Amino acid sequence: MNPYWSRIARELSPYTPGEQPRIANLVKLNTNESPFGPSPRAEEAMRAAASDSLRLYPDPEAVELRQALADHHGVRREQVFVGNGSDEVLAHAFAGLLKQTRPLLCPDITYSFYPVWAQLFGITLETVPLDAGMGVRIEDYRREAGAIVIANPNAPTGIALPRAAIARLLDEHAGIPVLVDEAYVDFGGESAVPLIADHPNLLVVQTMSKSRALAGLRVGYALGDAGLIEALRRVKDSFNSYPLGRIAQAGATASVRDDPWFRDSCSRIVATRETMTRELTALGFIVLPSCANFVFARHPLMGGAAFAAALRDRAILVRHFDKPRSAPYMRITVGTPDDVRKLIAAASDILKGR
Repeated sequence: MNPYWSRIARELSPYTPGEQPRIANLVKLNTNESPFGPSPRAEEAMRAAASDSLRLYPDPEAVELRQALADHHGVRREQVFVGNGSDEVLAHAFAGLLKQTRPLLCPDITYSFYPVWAQLFGITLETVPLDAGMGVRIEDYRREAGAIVIANPNAPTGIALPRAAIARLLDEHAGIPVLVDEAYVDFGGESAVPLIADHPNLLVVQTMSKSRALAGLRVGYALGDAGLIEALRRVKDSFNSYPLGRIAQAGATASVRDDPWFRDSCSRIVATRETMTRELTALGFIVLPSCANFVFARHPLMGGAAFAAALRDRAILVRHFDKPRSAPYMRITVGTPDDVRKLIAAASDILKGR
């Protein structure tokens, strides 16, 4: 350990991102990237933005993008915050809203960056176990808390709560901030955004990495009461006043305005997910009900780590989380129909060898 590190650096247990290997003919189903390219309108806008104007700083308020998002979601521009990927937006929310005197609650199996931010910002985190079906039970959150963060649909399980359950959670915790992370909501979940009007304690975070196929652009955003958004803005302007460059703002804005492409892309991914689920089930997998662009699946004959390793030997990459309750499972991203055919063929071959 380097003697020049600060105490924070020494004590951190950083988040481990999904592997990005260089393997020939790889079927990459481990990081929930879209199998389709971004909106052609977004690509055109980004090419146009790559001009002499790059010598100038971008709009620090991202007014045009925020207005496009406000129009898309039916809120006011002052209720929209944008940042360098939803990870940055979430980090600002942890610092600006979720650091309270009482504990922060989140599920025990969820996005593994949450404990990292809690450690980074000195937040006391208490996990709430998922139920026997690997779902979030709102009733289990009836305990002392300073704030709550829930991914809906949850990751890595893919299981979603209905909007009515989120409304009940908000009503039962009206005095504390509640963050709903909707990174995967566009693939079949019910967004909590309509609840913002009557719940000033609700912050909804979304990303353009998944359903808008812009993972390489790094654009995320939050929606909520203007008072919550102001807290995020204060953190941002104490950290980085220009989180989104000109190309990112141009591409993201054009993507938001291309609704037909967005709806078609999401529907294609959902259809492929359902096909993949049926095929995996036919092979004997237990697949949790997913409202995301991935499935969480296990096979009774083989552990998750061993199955993931066997798939990797066949140049198919999936994600495995080595924690007690999640260890039997693999998280498998929805790829192209051809990717799914290769996955099913490889899985069938592996099982025949058993």
